[in-house]
Amino acid sequence: MSSYIASDFHHYRQLYKQSIEDPETFWGDFASSEFTWHKPWDSVLDADLDKPDISWFSGATLNITENCIDRHLNDKGDQTAILFEPNSIEEQAQHISYRQLATEVNKTANMLLSLGVKKGDRVCIYMPMVPELAYAVLACARIGAVHSVVFAGFSSKSLADRINDASCNVVLTADGGFRGTKVTQLKSIVDDALTQCTSVNNVVVLQRTNSKVTMQEDRDVWWHEAIDGQSDVCPAEEMDAEDMLFILYTSGSTGKPKGMVHTCAGYMVYANFTFRNVFQYKPGDVYWCTADIGWITGHSYILYGPLSAGATTVMFEGIPSYPDTNRFWQVVEKHQVNIFYTAPTAIRSLALCDISLVNQSDLSSLKTLGTVGEPINLEAWDWYNLHIGKEQCPIVDTWWQTETGGIMISPLSGITKTIPTFATLPLPGIQPCLMNEDGNEVLEMEGEGRLCIRHAWPGMARTIYGDHQRFKDTYYTTFPGKYFTGDGAKRDKEGNYRITGRVDDVVIVSGHNLGTAEIENAINQHQSVVESAVVGYPHDIKGNAICAFVTLSPDAVVDQDDFRSELLDLVASMVGPISKPERIQICTGLPKTRSGKIMRRILRKIAAGETANFGDISTLLNPESVNEILQVAGQQSPTR
Repeated sequence: MSSYIASDFHHYRQLYKQSIEDPETFWGDFASSEFTWHKPWDSVLDADLDKPDISWFSGATLNITENCIDRHLNDKGDQTAILFEPNSIEEQAQHISYRQLATEVNKTANMLLSLGVKKGDRVCIYMPMVPELAYAVLACARIGAVHSVVFAGFSSKSLADRINDASCNVVLTADGGFRGTKVTQLKSIVDDALTQCTSVNNVVVLQRTNSKVTMQEDRDVWWHEAIDGQSDVCPAEEMDAEDMLFILYTSGSTGKPKGMVHTCAGYMVYANFTFRNVFQYKPGDVYWCTADIGWITGHSYILYGPLSAGATTVMFEGIPSYPDTNRFWQVVEKHQVNIFYTAPTAIRSLALCDISLVNQSDLSSLKTLGTVGEPINLEAWDWYNLHIGKEQCPIVDTWWQTETGGIMISPLSGITKTIPTFATLPLPGIQPCLMNEDGNEVLEMEGEGRLCIRHAWPGMARTIYGDHQRFKDTYYTTFPGKYFTGDGAKRDKEGNYRITGRVDDVVIVSGHNLGTAEIENAINQHQSVVESAVVGYPHDIKGNAICAFVTLSPDAVVDQDDFRSELLDLVASMVGPISKPERIQICTGLPKTRSGKIMRRILRKIAAGETANFGDISTLLNPESVNEILQVAGQQSPTR
């Protein structure tokens, strides 16, 4: 194992100390010892966080696909690189070796070149979770094109906005995508989107669902026809360390989505370093991240991190509830998965199901569990630990963002002492700090505030595509010289961090700062509660008051008055009487993004009495939930 991958807690402390005292030597030595470079760097780091202007490995040249594929071919050519598990249990899984991956990526790269795609061009990828999606991403990187993956559940308007913002000239898509029993008509959505776009010259369409599609002459081409006859040899484009690798859009609370720009060298180094340290991946392990490649989690921890480490990474097309709610656990047993990484929202939904369905599967291959996307509540953590990990698997509760490129604060599996609901300690190279409302750093070890990062790290985003001023204003102006994460956090006496939620999810009630995550955690302890979302709304006397939106388990039968009293008692006992919700609204579902994040922005507006102007809700996983909540909101009175 590399000396830069922690072997025990003492080693982690050593690595952390080295990375803080001399970050340039730390990252430079790791990068030079672990990767293939065409040309070495002139300097490891040039950073001015006030501008901000950040460069890692300036002057170096490389290609990330040589580090994800080519360098593994001699000793891992026949090893499975991508293990594809299709949506349907009737369809056979595919074990795609590193040698096969090289062949398919090179052919796909040559297909793009034949369409006139060149270095620096932006390519929009709007595809289901099939191997060709991975080939497309890596093919772009192979030839120096900038990939912009859009999750294949976004509406045509959202897709058009992203295509236009990046001025993409090629779209890669499919006729349709399977999602459980449903088929998403991807090509039709692309056609609708392109009525609003002028930059796209070609659309390449993969046949996946055999859906009927309309092909536009001189623009659209079938994937199998475009790739037919393409060579399986494609020299990798030599890229500058700071050349763009990809643009990935993340929603802003207001305004258009932000196109986060990640560059080649620093991102590669950080994705690899964090993957190997956090999950403690060992040769031969089967690793499964259940995310979609349309999100940063899929970029960093399905593709670039695992493949650069020579790992076997599972790519899952389906959903956890199809054909049954034990699908995840069946797949774990089927492929003898060792490392499993998923979202708290999935854990909470699966925890509702009959536990006998979990117990039908042999989960003894598991040795590490992970969570990502939002802070995990205690009840979900306990269920995951007991029923999936059998109290034998460390849970790495990872905190990071699209903007950070990789995991920032997390236990290292089997090394860091885990604390339920805590992301625990920062990774080597990461210097978190807490800032109070006056803009001063919280210097005591135990404290809380706004979470910032005070020094550059390799995986950080460099800008918002086409709008560097917005990048500066959003992340580097609130606390000059520091990256402002937008999250609040608490730190305990040992330096462990607990993320309390977005700062705009900290509600000031009667002068008290209340973290909504803590209130949600208390509410979620109730045996009838599946999930909750807590938001603030204006209050004449308190300034703000708390509204809790709560979903119940399907078999729950509650007396509403008793139920509300029980929730208030829970919150009062676990958080404090000041944190008790003024209103509690029971609903059948909370509005969520396709990645499973609750849209608290919409709930805040509803709680404040707004009935419209929620933005484009068609991209939500369950847009119908908004109208249902609005309807019920008018029928419920405040709690007493």
